[in-house]
Amino acid sequence: MPERRPDWFHVPAPGGGNTRFAELKESLSELKLSTVCEEAQCPNIGECWNGGTGTIMLMGDTCTRGCKFCAVNTNAKPPPLDESEPWNTADAVSKWGIDYVVLTSVDRDDLPDGGASHFAQTVGLIKFRKPSMRVECLVGDFQGDDRAVKVLAASGMDVFAHNIETVRRLQKHVRDRRAAYEQSLEVLRAAKRHQPPGSRLYTKSSIMLGLGETREEVVETMADLRAADVDVLTLGQYLRPTERHLGVVEYVSPAVFDELRELGEAMGFRYVASGPMVRSSYKAGEFFMQAMIAEDAAKADAATAAAGGAADSHFAQVEPAQAVQVHG
Repeated sequence: MPERRPDWFHVPAPGGGNTRFAELKESLSELKLSTVCEEAQCPNIGECWNGGTGTIMLMGDTCTRGCKFCAVNTNAKPPPLDESEPWNTADAVSKWGIDYVVLTSVDRDDLPDGGASHFAQTVGLIKFRKPSMRVECLVGDFQGDDRAVKVLAASGMDVFAHNIETVRRLQKHVRDRRAAYEQSLEVLRAAKRHQPPGSRLYTKSSIMLGLGETREEVVETMADLRAADVDVLTLGQYLRPTERHLGVVEYVSPAVFDELRELGEAMGFRYVASGPMVRSSYKAGEFFMQAMIAEDAAKADAATAAAGGAADSHFAQVEPAQAVQVHG
């Protein structure tokens, strides 16, 4: 294992003297909202929060699982859900002056639906308070419960994100025993399957590098995600949060991340964010996601208008006698 981080790997200080960081931290604290940025010790917290972006973590700060890479607290019996959390979350994000929000959560295997209905209620309230808000949900696997995935996919969210985390061979070594490679792929497939008619739900996943995987295994995982019709992929360097967690096997060079980004784009992913500091809910990717969603919506509207115009034009060319026959 590498003894220390290479010279080119630099994590900026969180606050950076920017008052926006302090404002967002205070706002979240007042409403008793947790963020994965803090709980998971994300290295990009300064950049994202100073830019007005935070990833809100629903359903408390205690997870029922114990993945060996994650710094979030774990307990088989976490506190009950806060029924006011969906309202507080919607209230907070509608006032932040942002157009894109990322919601994530701990795993709540203690709940019948894994918390899917709580998530869906939050999405619905955000959309009610600010219909133009784009909502990305980074969720667990709900133990493969198709009904839970359906509830969430139909909630009105724009991006359904679920992280496969690592390659097939390392799943049992890195993730909790209740997680599984094929189970994660099926959750991503199910989200697309359950998207509401007439809408477009984007799916997204992430892979951590530096845990001992080979290049061939990473490429295989990327291909499996693409075969599951995943639209967006992020790849980032694994960082050890504490001495109790898995050690870093390798610090992957920026050149390798660039190569994987180009390969992912060639595979057909709509967007690939790849770099040592990239995380699944990374601010830099939100700008592209917003632009992509807006562009696709505009194309769909144009196609609908064109189809309507073509139908009107066709009807106008029908002879009067034929028109009478049509209407009987």
